Amino acid sequence: MSTAYPVLEILPPLKKQLSEKNIVILQAPPGAGKSTVLPLELVNEPWLDGKKMIMLEPRRLAARSVANRMATLKNENAGETIGYRIRFETKVTSRTRIEVVTEGILTRMIQNDNTLEGVGLIIFDEFHERSLQADLALALSLQLQKILRDDLRILIMSATLDGALLSALLGNAPVISTSGKQFPVKHHYYNFDPEARIHVRMARAIRKALTENTGDILAFLPGAGEISRTQTLLETENIGAAIYALYGDLPMKNSRKPFFLSRMEGAK
Repeated sequence: MSTAYPVLEILPPLKKQLSEKNIVILQAPPGAGKSTVLPLELVNEPWLDGKKMIMLEPRRLAARSVANRMATLKNENAGETIGYRIRFETKVTSRTRIEVVTEGILTRMIQNDNTLEGVGLIIFDEFHERSLQADLALALSLQLQKILRDDLRILIMSATLDGALLSALLGNAPVISTSGKQFPVKHHYYNFDPEARIHVRMARAIRKALTENTGDILAFLPGAGEISRTQTLLETENIGAAIYALYGDLPMKNSRKPFFLSRMEGAK
């Protein structure tokens, strides 16, 4: 696997800590490979003893995307070595060693099987996206670990969290960090009509950015409605870029790319 992933640089100390401790905290920036590369590197560790891993993702689309990406890295389909469980959709078989699940699913799994027999590691990904369900799942996992499963490992991962504070709350759990890659950021403010609807202002900002810059554009909007209206407006104006949408309820066949604009030749 490519060494371009920053998370691979801290893999040896992380493996060592997980072999010795049952709670470990990982700080790694976006793009470091913690969600897709790291689980694959841990799945055959001796302390797992053949047990499976469960990784919590806070959103359904993220859970599906992460599972599919890991499956692709192994030249497999989701549901083989790597599977996922989200609301109304499950791709898991007897071969599955890594299950990516959403918050409510993990809580119900623990409630239905209070020993989580066959599970050796629970990963809480994107832990900074705090929610009642995620906190409950962590509390149940810690209780299970303390009372019934001292062999169960818990790995908490995030790009932005107070590692020292969290470590103190979890019995001085070891914290491992990687700096990742840094890129320069510039801020530009466009003074558009504040009375205009948000999709109109966003479309104007995108058109302006396309004329002033090269490369692709990643645009963030508050909801599916705003995304759809912005996309429709830009498509009717024939801006010469391919437009892709991304939101939680988007069908998987349409969710390969985020809402962004690409000026690749031949884009339709």
